[in-house]
Amino acid sequence: MTKTWLITGCSGGFGKLLAHAALARGDNVVVSARDPGTLSKFVAQYPKTARAVALDVTKAGDAAKAVALAQDAFGQLDILVNNAGYGFIGAVEEATPDEYRPMYETNVFGLIETTRAALPALRKSRGGRIVNLSSGAGLLGAPGYGYYNGTKFAVEGLSEALAGEVAPFGIAVIIVEPGPFRTEFLGRSMSVAKHEIAAYSETAGKVRASRPGNDGKQVGDPDKAIKVILHAIDAKDPPLHLPLGPRAYHLARTKIANLTKDMEAWETEAIATDFDA
Repeated sequence: MTKTWLITGCSGGFGKLLAHAALARGDNVVVSARDPGTLSKFVAQYPKTARAVALDVTKAGDAAKAVALAQDAFGQLDILVNNAGYGFIGAVEEATPDEYRPMYETNVFGLIETTRAALPALRKSRGGRIVNLSSGAGLLGAPGYGYYNGTKFAVEGLSEALAGEVAPFGIAVIIVEPGPFRTEFLGRSMSVAKHEIAAYSETAGKVRASRPGNDGKQVGDPDKAIKVILHAIDAKDPPLHLPLGPRAYHLARTKIANLTKDMEAWETEAIATDFDA
């Protein structure tokens, strides 16, 4: 059965690839980006099933207009993909509010408002899907990525709670947690703290220095990732968490091992904190 999608951040990366894949298989897609001019090829190639709309997730009202377009053009909305977002490198002490707050506005609050705008339509479509692009950085914090980690940890927690809220409506939430894939993420989708503190040269500084050499050389194949995401979306019982690539699995297992180690080491003392009977 033909599905109708709304995808944010379609000018590049996974958003662009997912939109092409959904359209190629015959689905309807509302493609969106801050600059709708970057989306003209979608409409030219798929004039009957693609609609382009300006959507800046940080602007009030943009998401509601995109949802309305999906309903007006195709009569429904079945799948929301929250892909819009970007990264940031810098030690916690190095970054300034004017650098990290806009990322939270996009990665967290923009995702929230787009989801809120789409939920009334999704609730009408039994079996809907909400796909939230998190990251391996949403699984385990790392020096130099603290602020980006913070946004993706927020996406993880919000998505887990949302999954329980929308399950009675037949809606499944899928948190996609990619490791390093060969997209524009380390290029135009990554910003860096302007201020650099020498004391962090061996931690955040190493991350900062490695960025140019890794951009475009990531081991992950985006096309293979898209196939897995589509499979998960189509699954009768899709996963809540979908780590992608060996690096993401390593991060997830490291997090589990570290958490288990701390819990076991402190369990006797830590659980003896209830009032005495």
